[in-house]
Amino acid sequence: MTENSKNQVKKLLHGGCHCGAIQFEALVDITQPLLQCNCSICSMTGFIHLFVPHQDFQLQQGLDQLTSYQFNTAQANHLFCSVCGVKSFYQPRSHPKSWSINAHCLKNFDFNMAVIKTFDGQNWEQAQAEMDQP
Repeated sequence: MTENSKNQVKKLLHGGCHCGAIQFEALVDITQPLLQCNCSICSMTGFIHLFVPHQDFQLQQGLDQLTSYQFNTAQANHLFCSVCGVKSFYQPRSHPKSWSINAHCLKNFDFNMAVIKTFDGQNWEQAQAEMDQP
């Protein structure tokens, strides 16, 4: 675990999909709040967002097993394991320089230590504008 000047506490975490075809590691700020979104795809899949800058994420296995799904504005790239169907991470439109990891797909993730905030993805533009305000 490392601490930096922004009072972030970063920890190397491992995760992947259900069948194990997709495996990744990420250096994660464990002090950041998680996001629970109510948009159609997040609510149906139970995705809990943990954002990680691209440079702090490493896909270790399974690039050839990922399949992409895009809808609506096609700005987000939803990546699913083609074997088991789990979306363990994807490229969100809200954070173009980060991956969004599904916290449920992290090994030994302690949800008791997490703060979960809600995001109104059903009203995405308004919710994103409110999130961007200081």
